[in-house]
Amino acid sequence: MKLLTVIPLVLLAAGLAACSEEKKAEAPVRPVLSMLAKPREATAFGFTGTVQPKFSTDLGFQVLGRIVQRSVNVGDLVKKGDVLARLDATSLELAVRQAEADLASARAKADLARVNEQRQQTLLASNATTKQQLEEAVQSREAADATVQQQQADLTKAKEQLGYATLEAESDGVVSTVSAEVGQVVTAGQTVLTIARLEARDAQVDIPDSYVQLTAIGTPFLVTLQANPEVKVTGTVREAAPQADAATRSRRTKIALDNPPQSYRFGSTVTATPVAPSEGHLWLPETAIGGEDGARFVWIVDPAAKTVQRRSVTIQPSAAGGVDVLTGLKDGERVVTAGVNSLTENQPVRLSGEIAP
Repeated sequence: MKLLTVIPLVLLAAGLAACSEEKKAEAPVRPVLSMLAKPREATAFGFTGTVQPKFSTDLGFQVLGRIVQRSVNVGDLVKKGDVLARLDATSLELAVRQAEADLASARAKADLARVNEQRQQTLLASNATTKQQLEEAVQSREAADATVQQQQADLTKAKEQLGYATLEAESDGVVSTVSAEVGQVVTAGQTVLTIARLEARDAQVDIPDSYVQLTAIGTPFLVTLQANPEVKVTGTVREAAPQADAATRSRRTKIALDNPPQSYRFGSTVTATPVAPSEGHLWLPETAIGGEDGARFVWIVDPAAKTVQRRSVTIQPSAAGGVDVLTGLKDGERVVTAGVNSLTENQPVRLSGEIAP
């Protein structure tokens, strides 16, 4: 009797163990986010920025002095050669006068040395002097000539220094910044004015790091003047910050404008919209793409079996962010958009919004 009782219990335990192992072998049902693969609709989005000069120059005096005149203010238009500011040139004028006097004295001494040399040559011809005295006269004349050259160079330098007391515009432009006032003592090289040149202008915008592909050199943009949206010009990216700003996570980007009208004044607010031709590619967010380098894949959801299958795709960055799928995907297929690196082939999934069984 005991043996007959034990056998059913053993069989029951074995059956329960087999059922438990079968349940453990089944893959867990994973909830996933997904979307239907569709061509992305063209959306008008842009980045706000301002018009800035492509070239600007900080101007300052090349000598130390006190400013006694400033002829321009912020916003004034200037031409090449216009006088912008002046220093008190009293000490520089005195230096020029001293150099002129020193040069006159050196020339007089040189003339005297030249006459003395000629006299010694005449005396030597009649044996009235020695060759040594003639050599000394020649040496004195050469030294006097060298002093004349030195004083001439000092006079040229003093006049050049006097010219530095006047600050002139080096090119046509507009005064964008004034950094010194009349009566202020400035050092050599200290910025007094900033001149923005008019021949070239940029649209300066901050592009979020998620749109880093738009900061590539040569990327085309359409730049619209916010004060008058009817006024638009084209431009291309000519410079972009190599790293995103730590606070804003955006990159300062400069877009060279193509022949902008006069209404695009410095400081004007503009909107830069990327020009991306629509090629009808299917669009996916970057989170839907798995793999590295050339081996890229997505997970396709089988709506009937509620499982996922891995499929290789080829992609390219999209101008609006995310990626364009070139091959490997059909319009209307459902693709997993998150957690792609934690799924397995034929794994059961539950789509977002479905109630767990």
